[in-house]
Amino acid sequence: MFAESSARWDDSGAPLLPNPDSTSPTVERRNSSSGSSSENGASEDPRAPWWSYIWDSDKTRTRRERKFVHKLDLSLLTILSLGYFIKNLDQTNIANAYVSGMKEDLKMDANQINLIDVAWTTGYVVGQLPSQVVLTKVRPSIWIPSCEMVWMMLTVCLAATTSSNQVIAIRFFVGLVESIFYPAAHFILGSWYKPSELGKRACIFHASAAAATMFSGYLQAAVYKGLNGRMGKAGWQWRLFIMDGVISAPIAIAGFFMFPDLPENTRAFYLDEDDRKLAIQRMDDVGRAPRKKLGFSILRRVFTRWHVYALTVLYIIFINAGPSSSISPLALWLKANNYPVSLIFFGLFTSLLLAIWEIPAGLKWFAYFAGRIAVLYGPLSMSWANEICGSDAEERALVLGIMNASGYAFNAWLPMLTYPAVDAPRFKKGFWFSTAAFIAQFIITTTVWWLQRRDNRRHGEEKEATNEVDTQRESESARLVEIVI
Repeated sequence: MFAESSARWDDSGAPLLPNPDSTSPTVERRNSSSGSSSENGASEDPRAPWWSYIWDSDKTRTRRERKFVHKLDLSLLTILSLGYFIKNLDQTNIANAYVSGMKEDLKMDANQINLIDVAWTTGYVVGQLPSQVVLTKVRPSIWIPSCEMVWMMLTVCLAATTSSNQVIAIRFFVGLVESIFYPAAHFILGSWYKPSELGKRACIFHASAAAATMFSGYLQAAVYKGLNGRMGKAGWQWRLFIMDGVISAPIAIAGFFMFPDLPENTRAFYLDEDDRKLAIQRMDDVGRAPRKKLGFSILRRVFTRWHVYALTVLYIIFINAGPSSSISPLALWLKANNYPVSLIFFGLFTSLLLAIWEIPAGLKWFAYFAGRIAVLYGPLSMSWANEICGSDAEERALVLGIMNASGYAFNAWLPMLTYPAVDAPRFKKGFWFSTAAFIAQFIITTTVWWLQRRDNRRHGEEKEATNEVDTQRESESARLVEIVI
């Protein structure tokens, strides 16, 4: 879907062109693989298999590389998906708790759920950029699981709250430590997977959020019935907070062993020395630069390129096209119409059908379900940023952090205007706002696509010009040699 940005840049922001006398590592690797396909397992059949439209089909990938990618899928992709699962289980539980007894038990008014969400979002925004800087210096296998352990303990503490103010305070710190995960996960995915592999893995990683939403609904139904009133705790306390801690702890501990860090410094037990060399070569082949010393030049490199501005606007629109994570239009519509609240795990929808509203109930069900398709845009835009900024690891880390932080900076207050809880279940202005946001999203996506194509075209022209100059120099040198002889 997205093209690879192949240019490298120096500290001044100028593009570094490859040496025309040197052979591209990608070409060398592809030539060697095509010449020995019977030995390394690369396919000689030029036709792409049917499953290539669903999964990877790289003709140049050797058997060894396929095995390496499978290792990444089973380890890195799995632990990231599980981590995102517990993060979204926590976020989903707040929305579910509000409609499952927390509002009545803590005597909350209609908009205090918005304040709880603002507290979480504020912490989430504040923590992102510092975390991305830390990530360029500290091993992800230490930083990410440590933060997961802290947010797990804070989530458990929510079971002891007796007022909405206590919930607001704890949710701020939960947001602070959860802020590290999403941009860090995409940075790590972009450090190991090639462009042909990255988009699919990013979407699988993001799909774990939907799994958390569905699991949250089933957990609510089971725990609320079985534990409501036990040991003086309400069902929403047992199910939404204590059970979160029980589920989260083993996943956080596993992260200390399963995160492979980055190709240049990995010490993962499941990767041998050949795997480490292959990981570095794969990233070099696609122009994905390793980390280097972090200095003030990174500010010039980031803020003198269009990447950070266009990609940030793109992500702000995506994040704010719908309601906040604590407001579930479907859940509130179900409650207003006396449907069972256990059905709240069926997602949100922010499209034209719901803006019109005066439609059959069956069409509303369809609208709520179909709206979740738009969520795929989030991980794909992060993958796109990984490719556009791939030639500068520090820029890539900061741009991913700025995109996510900016999106949630607007999300801290904008949903209170577009989707206030008092408008439930109609949300007239919210659904019309979402319709306009999707139109703006199309415009900015087209703009970024054009800018990337323009840069790639310029880099290609500069490379051709450099090659032409070198060819002329070689010809002049050859004539001089003939004259001397």
